[in-house]
Amino acid sequence: MLRTHTCGELTKKDIGKPVQLCGWVQSRRDHGGVIFIDLRDRYGLTQVVFDPQHNNEVHETAEHLGREWVLRVTGKVRARPAEMKNDKLPTGDIEVITDHLDILNQSAVPPLEIDDRKEASEDMRLKYRYLDLRRPKMQHNLFIRHTVAQATREYLSSQGFLEIETPMLVKSTPEGARDYVVPSRRHPGKFYALPQSPQLYKQICMVAGLDRYFQIARCLRDEDNRVDRQPEFTQIDIEMSFCTQEDIFVVGEGLMKHVFKKALAFDLTAPFPRIKYDDAMARYGSDKPDIRFGLELTNVSSIASRSDFSIFKQAIDKKGLIAALNAKKCAGFSRTEIEELTELAKTHHASGLAWMKVKDGKLDSSIVKYFSPAIQEELMKHLQAEEGDLLFFVADKPKIALGALGQVRLVLGEKLKLIPHEQFAFCWIVDFPLFEWNEEEHKWDAAHHPFTMPKEEHIPLIESNPEAVRAQCYDLVLNGVEICSGSIRINKSDIQEKVLSTAGLSLADLKEKFGFLIEAFQYGAPPHGGFAPGLDRLCSMMLGTKDIREVITFPKNKAAQGLMENSPSPLAQQQMRELHLKTDATHHGEKK
Repeated sequence: MLRTHTCGELTKKDIGKPVQLCGWVQSRRDHGGVIFIDLRDRYGLTQVVFDPQHNNEVHETAEHLGREWVLRVTGKVRARPAEMKNDKLPTGDIEVITDHLDILNQSAVPPLEIDDRKEASEDMRLKYRYLDLRRPKMQHNLFIRHTVAQATREYLSSQGFLEIETPMLVKSTPEGARDYVVPSRRHPGKFYALPQSPQLYKQICMVAGLDRYFQIARCLRDEDNRVDRQPEFTQIDIEMSFCTQEDIFVVGEGLMKHVFKKALAFDLTAPFPRIKYDDAMARYGSDKPDIRFGLELTNVSSIASRSDFSIFKQAIDKKGLIAALNAKKCAGFSRTEIEELTELAKTHHASGLAWMKVKDGKLDSSIVKYFSPAIQEELMKHLQAEEGDLLFFVADKPKIALGALGQVRLVLGEKLKLIPHEQFAFCWIVDFPLFEWNEEEHKWDAAHHPFTMPKEEHIPLIESNPEAVRAQCYDLVLNGVEICSGSIRINKSDIQEKVLSTAGLSLADLKEKFGFLIEAFQYGAPPHGGFAPGLDRLCSMMLGTKDIREVITFPKNKAAQGLMENSPSPLAQQQMRELHLKTDATHHGEKK
């Protein structure tokens, strides 16, 4: 090795030792002839000293060093003067006085600062990702990701799971997003798809008797980017045979406890709360609730609908509901603040946001005149409203009313500083509907996917009362973000045919789309289920960000472009011919 130590490990116990360090020049300072260099590698910083009285030749060379030059320094560890100690660095008690300097490489002036305090624009960071990744923050993020992956393998292996790889070149099947496709040179006119997930293959592994499977799997989906979405992402894919929903929860909670302990030295408490889907929507206005704070929603339909306020009455007549939220001690909100919240509710499809303030023991608002004193008193009691409180209401279809007010809740949680950001609050959301009504096509669709097993006691209701059927599927939510989704799968043909029939499908439809899975299920498919935490999302949440690009080495931008390598790019004509392809579009996507 060219070095004896890293730039993050020397301490007082090393004083007097001869050392060799390698790294990049973080900064250079000239203090009255003595030059100080902060030498950086991924382990930390060490202060290196070039003193002309100690070695004039080395000092003269150091006068020409620039930022990000790559050096090897040979010298001896000594204590820093008391006034120069840096308690913020593990190496802050020492420095290295240089005897010999090797310039391993020079650097052009970097287009961005290698400094966590001076973050460049997103485009600059992605274009010069190799420089952005030198920043200590990014190197720490990737270290946490590595630790999470290692801890995942360690825990699941200890529980008897086999790590099994599934193909990257697969058959195109409908999974909710567009496939990325790969043309076959050997089979003209035919294409492979890149996997959106290993879902079908992991179920095949269960049919194959492999019993407990896991994979840290690359997944690819051609969909619009968001902060928490990329064309390429990674799942911790898990499947088990002969299991119940509770067995899945035990494994999932054990995995999270182990990962958080290994990566963050943080002790999670299990079991995690289980919240029914209907309760989550009613209390939080979301099926991925942030349970770190209260400010829960309340259904006031039975009270408010008896008022003379036409908007509330119309909502109930249309089988909607009236949801309310008590913002404690917020009666001092300005009209502008209330209007901002109203626009937020409208953004989430609500027709508006009604409000009332508690003032002098009574409700005060432009709409109070439509509410009798008795109804006002009943509302205040039901919402536990006190002097200085601000009550918000949304009346609409249940999903819209609850969803819009749920978004208001989240904004108020931040605005009122109710959210303890240092906490990790997990919960399982259970008992999702098996079917959802398709307004446009006037039919029932599978809410999750058509292989989801209904709750056993609801199987007789599949055909007679689809709306009442609840599924054995579940989401794991952390701080208001869905970390993973999963289900117990259907493994019996009679149940499968009932679900398909209700969703307007046939077994023939399913065979056409998922033929090899249906065929495999004819040969003794065991009861099985699984789930797949998103590795990128989990790591970003552990690090306190919702931007998964902060934990992905080479992410794409919002237009799904790799700015560093300039992808996607055109193929050479020779490649196009070999793949039996031709294009009638320009590079800008316009027809010739």
